[in-house]
Amino acid sequence: MLYIVGGKILTMAGFVWEKGYLCIENGKIKELGPMTDGAPFPLPEEAEVINALGYLVMPGLIEAHCHMGITEEKKGMEGDDCNETVNPITPYLRSIDAINPMDAAFDDALKAGITSAMIGPGSANVVGGTFSFVKTHGRSIDELIVLAPAAMKVAFGENPKVNYSGQGTSPATRMAIAAMLREELFKARQYFKKKRAGMKPEDEDFRYECWIPVFERKIPLKAHVHRADDIQTAIRIAKEFDLDMTLDHCSEGHLIAEVIKKAGFPAIVGPDLASRNKIEVQNMAFKTIGILNRAGVKTAITTDHPVSLIQSLPVCAGLAVKSGLDEMEALKAITIYPAQICRTDHRVGSLEIGKDADVVIFDGSPLKVETKALCTIIEGKIVYADDTFSLPHHEKTV
Repeated sequence: MLYIVGGKILTMAGFVWEKGYLCIENGKIKELGPMTDGAPFPLPEEAEVINALGYLVMPGLIEAHCHMGITEEKKGMEGDDCNETVNPITPYLRSIDAINPMDAAFDDALKAGITSAMIGPGSANVVGGTFSFVKTHGRSIDELIVLAPAAMKVAFGENPKVNYSGQGTSPATRMAIAAMLREELFKARQYFKKKRAGMKPEDEDFRYECWIPVFERKIPLKAHVHRADDIQTAIRIAKEFDLDMTLDHCSEGHLIAEVIKKAGFPAIVGPDLASRNKIEVQNMAFKTIGILNRAGVKTAITTDHPVSLIQSLPVCAGLAVKSGLDEMEALKAITIYPAQICRTDHRVGSLEIGKDADVVIFDGSPLKVETKALCTIIEGKIVYADDTFSLPHHEKTV
């Protein structure tokens, strides 16, 4: 049993206690609250205690869209498994088969207080395969999974155009991207209907089985969209097939904020810290998420690692505040909002009884560049601690 006592508790569930406590048992949050009327003392004899007086205690940060461990750092082509660039339609690919949790970026994530990440294939294909939502500490990817499959990646705009037009094959235009996606969804929907009607086992098709959770609306389409016209094409197709979707990157979302609000899809905005190295990101800016947020769109922030580095996630949130996003909304955009968008808020994203004990102790606001994550805890285990931070009596787990 582990207690964190004395710190400012920011639950991201509506409660802020200037001086509070948190009790962790068996990897879950057992109890939490303000330190009033003597609570939580006296502590059980077996309790181990972290003194967080003067520090900020909040849920682990969440990266809502990245390629950490699937595009490995330091390894070049040998460690790049992000895009299967020889076939534009590959829905049956599973990110879990390519994520290497020993990628150096996982350590960087822990040092930044990032405890969960949505990881999947890139955007070279019209359909790229499924994402996985995982924890950021451990050596076995199977043990890190919170949700897999978690979303089906689709891509619009420049990336599929550039990749396949250079090969002399479709898609070479935005029209072809939309048409190829529609054709795939049409065939997948036919398969889904046959499956629901009682398909014989010998008629089952691996090629289309991966679409079933999408049509059951258990997982969303995860749409790579930068330009306003691509965002609207994605919305049009999702509505045609009655599917859920997240709008990832959404770089020109601020130009059509009311359209996105009316459509009802959430936006995962970024990587605004990266350079404007493509035509479709010429209007990319940190103001986008604030405009969308104020319009009533549920928003999260992404680094799109390795496009910008995973450890810059809280810095990106701070720069969004500088460009007009409310400070508390910025914190939600890297905690509870991505958890909700990724459909894992029953486990992560806020400090509440029964949820996973994914907790970070900061020496200030994570939105400030000089702030350190002093201690990162995942499911009740200390997985990172700054050298200056006093740990409880047990040894830290690394």
